[in-house]
Amino acid sequence: MHALIVVAHPDRQSLSHSVAAQAAEGVSLSGDGHSFEIADLAAEGFDPRFTAADIALHLREAAAAPDVAAEQARIDRADALVLVYPVYWWSMPGLLKGWIDRVFTNGWAYDEGSDGKSVKRLGHLRVHLIAIGGASMRTYARHGYFGAMKTQIDHGIFGYCGAQVVTSELLLEPGASFQDTHLDTARAIGHDLFRSPRPAEAA
Repeated sequence: MHALIVVAHPDRQSLSHSVAAQAAEGVSLSGDGHSFEIADLAAEGFDPRFTAADIALHLREAAAAPDVAAEQARIDRADALVLVYPVYWWSMPGLLKGWIDRVFTNGWAYDEGSDGKSVKRLGHLRVHLIAIGGASMRTYARHGYFGAMKTQIDHGIFGYCGAQVVTSELLLEPGASFQDTHLDTARAIGHDLFRSPRPAEAA
């Protein structure tokens, strides 16, 4: 099986990139012949700006732009999608949000009918979310930030498209060795990527 690991951070020396690399290492170490591809959105120069061309695609008045079609093809080749990103303002970075805005389109990720009903089209896709935050769990819990992120991202984006969120991790700073702990967690997620645990939202 094949995994697409998407990382959205401009610094290749960042913890986000290290976490993505360890998730990929875990896939390699699973021993089942699984493969992976890492999509570095910043290095690849993906344009997150939602333009008139994207509106035309949403309205089904135009075909997908080449960069959007290429990203959709990458996801179509994958059995699992892993998103690794830093938390900016209690959500994902604009680069990753723009990637979702442009790529998860009407007619590909879902079908929006004239009757207002939508059909989920990504039911085959297993999603693993690895968010990396700088605040403490106490801060996230006190203000309900993590719950709000799960509502927005896990349910609002992937639930709407029918994709199964299997893992939804928020990696914070529990102590002096937090980076090693995070890398171990990422490697374990990659290793178990194609097993069948309960969906994260039902756990």
